[in-house]
Amino acid sequence: MVSRKPVLLLLCFTVLAPIVLYTERLATFSNSIWKNDFEEEVSNLNVRNEASRLNAVHQEPSDALEEPIGIFFSDTSSNSDQISAGGLVETNIGEHKTRVLSAAEEVIGVKEGVIKPVTDKENHPDDIRKPQLEDGKREDAAKKTNNTTPILEEQIKKKDRTNKMAAKTDVQNHQTAITYKHNSKPTTSDAIVRQLKDQLIQARVYQGLASIRSNPHLIRELRVRIREVQRALGEATKDSELSKNAYEKSRALEQVLVKGRQIQDDCSAIVKKLRAMLQSTEEQLRAHRKQAMFLNQLAAKALPKGLHCLPLKLSIEYYSLNTSQQSFPNQENLENSDLYHYALFSDNILAAAVVVNSTVINAKKSGDHVFHIVTDKLNYAAMKMWFLANPPKNATIQVQSVEEFTWLNASYSPVLKQLHSQNMIDYYFKTQRGNSDPNLKYRNPKYLSILNHLRFYLPEIFPKLEKVVFLDDDIVVQKDLTGLWAIDLKGKVNGAVETCGESFHRFDRYLNFSNPMITKNFDPRACGWAYGMNVFDLAEWRKQNITEIYHFWQRMNQDRSLWKLGTLPPGLITFWKRTFILDRFWHVLGLGYNPNVNQREIERAAVIHFNGNLKPWLEIVITKYRNYWSKYVDYDQVYLRECNISP
Repeated sequence: MVSRKPVLLLLCFTVLAPIVLYTERLATFSNSIWKNDFEEEVSNLNVRNEASRLNAVHQEPSDALEEPIGIFFSDTSSNSDQISAGGLVETNIGEHKTRVLSAAEEVIGVKEGVIKPVTDKENHPDDIRKPQLEDGKREDAAKKTNNTTPILEEQIKKKDRTNKMAAKTDVQNHQTAITYKHNSKPTTSDAIVRQLKDQLIQARVYQGLASIRSNPHLIRELRVRIREVQRALGEATKDSELSKNAYEKSRALEQVLVKGRQIQDDCSAIVKKLRAMLQSTEEQLRAHRKQAMFLNQLAAKALPKGLHCLPLKLSIEYYSLNTSQQSFPNQENLENSDLYHYALFSDNILAAAVVVNSTVINAKKSGDHVFHIVTDKLNYAAMKMWFLANPPKNATIQVQSVEEFTWLNASYSPVLKQLHSQNMIDYYFKTQRGNSDPNLKYRNPKYLSILNHLRFYLPEIFPKLEKVVFLDDDIVVQKDLTGLWAIDLKGKVNGAVETCGESFHRFDRYLNFSNPMITKNFDPRACGWAYGMNVFDLAEWRKQNITEIYHFWQRMNQDRSLWKLGTLPPGLITFWKRTFILDRFWHVLGLGYNPNVNQREIERAAVIHFNGNLKPWLEIVITKYRNYWSKYVDYDQVYLRECNISP
């Protein structure tokens, strides 16, 4: 009995000691995973270099295995550990997080203290090196792995494929987050903005799919995430303009999209939905463009209240004057051919004032310039009163009403007869009629105003002048224009700047070349020219009987089969092969519609032209061009102050 006791004690010690030591070692290893010194503990594990292979599954040699993938990024917003949907564990280490593959997703399970690894070369092309188990543990793991059923293996493979897809998406999101969160310099990149917009498009596609809509929980979560991303995106166009939580919202939406991809794997349904969305978007775009065109035309025709007020106040002031105070000085200069004469036809008082002021201010000798202004009966008194109260230095001013031209009547002028016809009025303005034109730009009062057509009657208006410069009321003069009178037009009637550089100034954009008369007489690709600043040789005009040519073509266009509207088409026809091309610097166009006019061309131009709908006296003017016009307006003038007209 005495000899048996030492033997039993020795036997108990040899059995219990390994169990105690193993349990303590395993507990130490498990606890170290969740401590902040995780990396140090893992790196200090003793791994045998010559381990026997597991007989359950094929195991790669240790030389072929790669180091675990670790992605580090700063994040001081949270100190709690998180487990991602893809099986990635985030462990805080100071101010950094280390993301490693979770043991819960990479092994079959833990039972009775034994860790059972599963390694499959076909399903795991990017194997991650794991610490090899000691011999005793490896044998237990091999035995338990041999008991894995085929059904369990198939579930493991399916789960692993899902985890790899989610892990790949998660890694891409975190790599994007590194750029988003830690870019110390301002950036103009829009990569993240575009990514957010792409996510929103995907989410909207999924919203319309039947398979997704049948899942109320998923569709509700999808709507919530879409709203969150929309709020985070806001009006941002650059990554630097995004809100701080934009990345988190993007990541949350991406996780919902991953769920949607698992439910909807039919690409044909997604393609059909995208096509439907594209068609709907195109229809909305067309509707918005039509609405924008309508609003643009409406704004162009609408006159600010201040410009309504101004002629009323000026008219009242004019009729309070004595007859002797209603006349301009220097009227003897009106027919002096040695002076520089300008023709200006307008019913806009402020616009006419800018044309006269800019010309006089930039003239070398203001006293040599004569301005012939023609307006309508409604604005005649106001126009006269403005220039009586604001005389342009020593220049000569003449203001006339179109009603004074008794010779200009329907029996003489075909265009006047057409403008007063009910058929023409219906065509331009009555949209409910079948013969009206749907193009909104035709419904502008200027097309029914005779002031717009007076440019074709210059010899009759100025019978004793030989040369005159025609100016539109939406131009600004920046240089002395006396050089225009020195230009030899070489027998041509009209001196103008050519506009071949712009495709819409070719003849075929204005004339109907399906009509045989147009096709026979004109070249569809011929270069057009610009109205707005033109030199007219009135002597040559009379000699070539240009007015009669104009009348001929106007009579031929009674049914609007040659051109539809305006004065440029009949001008192109009337002055065909009778136009002398001026240097481009004399007249720069486009400030009323083009925000990209060359700045150097504007600065060196003698005349700049606000042709288009964005006139400088309207609120819709292109802002960067406004000062070119407004600097010639004296906003301290008493009438402007009373009408609240300000820059």
